[in-house]
Amino acid sequence: MAREFTRVGVVGLGTMGAGIVEVFARNGVDVVAVEISEAALARGRATLKGSTDRAVAKGKLAEADRDALHSRVDFQVGLDALHSVDLVIEAVPEHLDLKQRIFAELDRVCRPDAILATNTSSLSVTEISVATSRPHQVVGIHFFNPAPVMKLVEVVRTVVTSADVVDDVEALCARLGKVDVTISDRAGFIANALLFGYLNHAVGMFEARYATREDIDAAMKLGCGLPMGPLALMDLIGLDTAYEILDTMYRRGGRDRRHAPVPLIKQMVTAGLLGRKSGRGFYRYEKPGSPKVVPDDQTPAATEPDPRGISAPAAVTKVGSGSGRSELASPAAVTKVGSGSGRSELASPAAVTKVGIVGSGTMATGIIEVFAGAGYEVVSVTRGAEQSARVFEAVRTSLNKGVVRGRLGEADRDAALGRITWSATLEHLADVDLVVEAVVEELSVKKALFASLDEICKPGVLLATTTSSLPVIDVAMATQRPADVVGLHFFNPAPVMPLVEVVRTIRTSAETTATARAVCAALGKTGVVCGDRAGFVVNALLFPYLNDAVKMLEASYSTADDIDHAMKLGCGYPMGPFELLDVVGLDVSLAIQRELYLELREPGFAPAPLLEHLVTAGYLGRKTGRGFRDHTRR
Repeated sequence: MAREFTRVGVVGLGTMGAGIVEVFARNGVDVVAVEISEAALARGRATLKGSTDRAVAKGKLAEADRDALHSRVDFQVGLDALHSVDLVIEAVPEHLDLKQRIFAELDRVCRPDAILATNTSSLSVTEISVATSRPHQVVGIHFFNPAPVMKLVEVVRTVVTSADVVDDVEALCARLGKVDVTISDRAGFIANALLFGYLNHAVGMFEARYATREDIDAAMKLGCGLPMGPLALMDLIGLDTAYEILDTMYRRGGRDRRHAPVPLIKQMVTAGLLGRKSGRGFYRYEKPGSPKVVPDDQTPAATEPDPRGISAPAAVTKVGSGSGRSELASPAAVTKVGSGSGRSELASPAAVTKVGIVGSGTMATGIIEVFAGAGYEVVSVTRGAEQSARVFEAVRTSLNKGVVRGRLGEADRDAALGRITWSATLEHLADVDLVVEAVVEELSVKKALFASLDEICKPGVLLATTTSSLPVIDVAMATQRPADVVGLHFFNPAPVMPLVEVVRTIRTSAETTATARAVCAALGKTGVVCGDRAGFVVNALLFPYLNDAVKMLEASYSTADDIDHAMKLGCGYPMGPFELLDVVGLDVSLAIQRELYLELREPGFAPAPLLEHLVTAGYLGRKTGRGFRDHTRR
């Protein structure tokens, strides 16, 4: 039978330590909460009180339960107070020498049968354990912040940790209502090893002025459904903490450049820009410790379609003419657009009232519905009447679903369908203001199409490609008007997903970018502007993370289920990496990862051999019934 823990100790009462105290006390376990001084103890007590008072105010904790919780906590100064506990969890700052000193003292103070645990998120549990005479009773118990809310606990065993200790800790996690994943002692464990490579990459994008902080964060929230953007998350974690974790993983994890801290992080730490706790990081906050973001000199102008999803000014609907001249429907039509270089330029969006859409696949169908539903006249061009009939039926079916679900009135549905003209010839695009290409993802096909559009379309027309992986500049240079060519990368399903990546090449004009972003706003979408580089923002950040997860599985460090649990429960991701890979398609994922690797030449982006082998074997995910999981049995 698992050991019964009746009294535990927690060393360090910062945000994490106080949260761990709350978790134990909420579940009926007596806690000895220890700090180094009376002042630190008072801060820890205040943190616990603040958390439980907020829970009462939100109706998540009864007043009587709060009072009972506090009665189970014994606040003490000094480690000697831990002489009779069954288990100690250390939650002090991430410095190996500090933790080793504490564990050496705990080894002296605690009962011989007491289990000693560290909440480290990146340091070697093995190196901490050897500071004691009982390394077989030392284990990692890594809670996630905020501990009372997050369900995941990583249980980290070293090569000498007793199996009984691991079993007892796993049973304890279940008693606390947590989901545990048990893993061996490796830099970053599961969640941080996958999370911080992604965060570091996002900071590198911002440092290179590839996209603004707002656009990077909006892209990952809206494109992937993540609870926070990477730069806002860095501010929440603390840039000093993030730097220590990355530096430790880089030194302990084989010096993978993905974990080498981007220089900007160190510079910001040195300057005291630590994130929320200091009041400034990537964003400025109302005061130190406040979650409220306030404007600073990098905040987009109020007239710009807000990259965080706030509705753009309603006046930006019809501005300018297709000839390139500007007619302002209202003063709000002058839009300030952030460029890929990080600078801002004033440019007037050109008028767009009639849109041509080329293609007959799922993406083209969704984009037709989006534009027609937003009030644009649409000319749909496919390869023939049969394809047009199929696309019409798909659009009508989707709009009918909207009526059934109460999102759309019958009159609105009929009006949207009435705004669509069906064609099988490109010549019918001669009078449109914008063409959106959504044909097969082959460069030769797209270049031939754009060369034809260049001959057919009137001057000043915006020519957009929905490519998700090909260089937009290659498509643009197939025309004599590369300044008018831009990427508009919609996400699937287009009627549902709120994000569009606006991809500007080195030849794209500021007016073209302004027009593209204004169109996105008129569609009710958030347009994020980025440069013309493999993966743009979302795929460039998402797929290396997925590839890292495959490498972790390939190394037999953990199972697909545990890795998925870690990212969903520890980081709040809507899907685990292997769930997502099977949905996207392993062949699609491999193709994107290869493009990233070939263009950026980053060794860490090399596709995981396991991913390549599964694709070769025909295991492509849900669409074939098997990928990382067997879907035929579900």
